[in-house]
Amino acid sequence: MSKREAPFKRLIQEIHQSPEQREDLYQQIEQALGDNIRVVSLFTSFTFPVVLEDADADMLEEVLGDTDWGDKELVLILNSPGGSALAAERIVNICRSFSEKSFRVIVPKMAKSAATMVCLGSDEIIMSRTSELGPIDPQILIYDEHGEPVRYQAAHEIVDSYNELMEEANKTEGRIEPYLQQLARYDARDIRKIRSAQALSESIAVNLLKKGMLKRIRLDSIKSKIKPLLDPLATQDHGRPLFANDAKNCGLNVKIIDNQDALWRLVWELYIRLDFLTSTRAPKIIESVDESYVAGYAAGPEKEE
Repeated sequence: MSKREAPFKRLIQEIHQSPEQREDLYQQIEQALGDNIRVVSLFTSFTFPVVLEDADADMLEEVLGDTDWGDKELVLILNSPGGSALAAERIVNICRSFSEKSFRVIVPKMAKSAATMVCLGSDEIIMSRTSELGPIDPQILIYDEHGEPVRYQAAHEIVDSYNELMEEANKTEGRIEPYLQQLARYDARDIRKIRSAQALSESIAVNLLKKGMLKRIRLDSIKSKIKPLLDPLATQDHGRPLFANDAKNCGLNVKIIDNQDALWRLVWELYIRLDFLTSTRAPKIIESVDESYVAGYAAGPEKEE
């Protein structure tokens, strides 16, 4: 290629955010974190309608499988609105299977819901003062009468409204038809499934902590410590952020890095590049310095899932 073409090629790579544009960042972050570190990023879009799911765990395992681990430690850079609690549990198990000594998670901006659960399964969560975790109460996808998805609604809101109607119906001494009409909108089987989903999220979160950063603490004490993550009434809104100090107050092993720290500036630059990519072209991306996999990507230099 001629020298006249080289700047144009670099410009195209920059616009399309090819993996080559990020290789040096991974190398610098690994060096800044210490010896024998392997950094892997897992980003899912806050723009496209995607969530953490089992396929992401498979893709992560593929990336981790291409590394000669030896005594290397995994540091996972995680940015995601969340998804399946079971997928989060699988992701933690995969991370620990490859990085047997320990693994850490860096949250450059937001790791919410099931992504917070992945953080709970690590040995240390690295955050800045503007990084965010979030409540892990399940969100239920609501469908209209035609079977089309409409919105997500907090599981506890559905269960609480059902319980309140049942309680009012049982207490009334007059006509109960109005209550029965409203209760007819609910399916008792769905309520049972939702309650099971709530119990599952709590169980996974508590057990991940018991196997990791809170292994010396009793299960009932862990549940009490992380109440702001488990109890929707404590946060009042599923989207409400829990910042680094909030996470510390839950007893979590959190390392807070100044936003102007040299390491954090490298992490932030990588975040800006991957956030741009997952906001515009690739809803999901999992990559290391050597491998880059994306999902929902039409064309370009990255590998397709």
